[in-house]
Amino acid sequence: MPIRPARAYRHFSGPAYTRRDYVTGVPGIRVTFFDMGNPKGDFPVEVSLITKGSGQIRHNALEAARVAVNRLLEVKVGKDNYHLKLRIYPHQILRENPMAVGAGADRISDGMRLSFGRPIGTAARVNAGQKIMTVRVTKEFARLAKCALHQATLKLPMPCRLVIERGQELL
Repeated sequence: MPIRPARAYRHFSGPAYTRRDYVTGVPGIRVTFFDMGNPKGDFPVEVSLITKGSGQIRHNALEAARVAVNRLLEVKVGKDNYHLKLRIYPHQILRENPMAVGAGADRISDGMRLSFGRPIGTAARVNAGQKIMTVRVTKEFARLAKCALHQATLKLPMPCRLVIERGQELL
């Protein structure tokens, strides 16, 4: 079954559904790394990607944003000259009621009767003003870090902004 568009899962209502102990069949998250680059380096400039509104970000969108940022920084800056940290974890379990389509589907499917849904993936719930990812770099690569985080905003389902946390006076 194809993935639905981000607008189907962007907004949330109701309590969190995160207890994996009681839910069977939850697919694993796509995000492979949460710390990339050189975590022990001393970097004076810190740029963060911050959400403008609240919502949910699916695990595959987080992975796409992480890959975009990491690839640009690794190629242009070098593995030892940056530290990228993903600051959110997709805990929320997403459910979907798969509808049968095709000839004879009306005899197989129950429609919306008792439609709790099966787990199809996970998402991270974020609030307005929450950090999604942070890049720490040296002064000469600050512009590239901003460009990389801008690439990440194109992969996410909600509007975001860039904030220079540290090193504003160095730019």
